Amino acid sequence: MTRPAPQLAPPPRSLRVPTPRALVGPTAAGKTEASVALAGRLGAEVVLVDSMTVYRGMDVGTAKPSVADRASVPHHLVDLADPAEPFSVAGFQRLARVALLSIADRGRVALLVGGSGLYFRAVVDELSFPGTDPGTRRRLEAEARALGPERLHARLRASDPEAAGRIDPGNARRTVRALEVAAITGKPFSAYRRGWDRYPSDRVRAAGVIVEPEALRRRIDARVRAMLQGGLIEEVRALRAEGFGPFLTSSRAIGYLEVAEHLDGRLDAGEMEGRIARRTRELARRQMAWFRRDPRMRWFRVGEEGAASAVDEIEEYLRG
Repeated sequence: MTRPAPQLAPPPRSLRVPTPRALVGPTAAGKTEASVALAGRLGAEVVLVDSMTVYRGMDVGTAKPSVADRASVPHHLVDLADPAEPFSVAGFQRLARVALLSIADRGRVALLVGGSGLYFRAVVDELSFPGTDPGTRRRLEAEARALGPERLHARLRASDPEAAGRIDPGNARRTVRALEVAAITGKPFSAYRRGWDRYPSDRVRAAGVIVEPEALRRRIDARVRAMLQGGLIEEVRALRAEGFGPFLTSSRAIGYLEVAEHLDGRLDAGEMEGRIARRTRELARRQMAWFRRDPRMRWFRVGEEGAASAVDEIEEYLRG
């Protein structure tokens, strides 16, 4: 199943491209349908900013744009890696920068589309993502298990109080990550966060979609039912037959984890559907929390029809 990872060109010093446009918002807001219409009107190519559509074979559960959508409008940063491959936001950032340059070379506009605030900011802003070292990570994780996360957090507080102040003392994963970065780079973890508080207005022109809460809940419930009826269970079966297991980050994705537990007999069909819907609603809230912090967003409120109902207004704004 594993294929060679995509080759990463060195990231350019600056984007040197026309200001990208963006359509962002919570999952199930109808961004995909609206983005295809917008791209056609704007002469744009779509750049997906999503942490799960990068994986090949994970189509139904990630609501990946259809083959027809991708045939009508060029889409970038989709199907980049097998689910068993490690894939990082730093790698995504490099590939996104290359994609933006190639789109500009063709005289086209880039339309960023997605719900991942982290991946969105990785593309449009000059953020640094330090690497990892498996040996250092394993050593720190062993210490966290032996000593407890609070002891490691106290060590972080002594060396990097700014980072410690942002991390709950009981959160072993984030504490380990902060100490790992300091160990392998020689710089405090907090040094890599300072750019996060800056939102340069010339880096993107972004439209955000707000769906009324009850309408979004109904859209999420309908999407979950459609995924389960449209082959999600069969998709997970096929992935598991090729080594898709619980140790992979990709296997923890919403829908995939619940279906795997259902196939293992730990959830019945109703529990599986309910848990997928609940986790999707929680994801939507986190996504909106990310995007609401960004002052560059121009928000468009929509109802049951989703983002497609506001395409005219969004197009007018994105044309600038």
